[in-house]
Amino acid sequence: MCWSATADLVAGTGIAAIGAACVARTRRPRDLPLAALPLLLGTHQIIESIVWRSGGGTGPATVAWAVIALPLLALWVPLGVLCAALPHARRRLLIPLTVGAVTAASLASCLATRPVTAEIRGHTIGYVLDLPHSELLVVGYLVATVGSLLLSGDRLLRLLGVLVAVGAGVCAALWRLESVSTWCAFAAVCSVVLLGRARRRPPADPWTPAQNC
Repeated sequence: MCWSATADLVAGTGIAAIGAACVARTRRPRDLPLAALPLLLGTHQIIESIVWRSGGGTGPATVAWAVIALPLLALWVPLGVLCAALPHARRRLLIPLTVGAVTAASLASCLATRPVTAEIRGHTIGYVLDLPHSELLVVGYLVATVGSLLLSGDRLLRLLGVLVAVGAGVCAALWRLESVSTWCAFAAVCSVVLLGRARRRPPADPWTPAQNC
């Protein structure tokens, strides 16, 4: 989330461009889900610029934003990390993937049965969705996303996990104050980290077609 429609649009376009570069530089098919993550984040920002310009509400842009932010990312991130991980880390990564799948299913069910509303609050947008057991869902979401990155066994992905954790905390604090949303800045930094990983020569591992994601 950014602090205005223009900021969302500019940030989203830049992040998507980084994502395109990540995908173009990726050498192994199993790295593509993570490499494409900035493309997804950039699209997310661009969608939110539409939410800004429509004045919030319950329109298609609001629903699309919520689908990406909630169930899709909860599953995409741990699955992408599992695909990209070296063999010694894959077994432990099944834990955040399982948690992510359960969390994504619960969030998708909520979106299918309950309305989500976007509210313009100064320089932030608040998204309102009645979630049962919201604390458990938040924990599951963090285990799936941040947890999978920290357990990846990859130095740059662990750094990304730390950045996401810090970014989530800072953005949540600023959002509660309804002062300004800065998540787009953290998304840009995280995308640059993924670009650095895509440019790095991948380590050799005993990957076989039967193991491909």
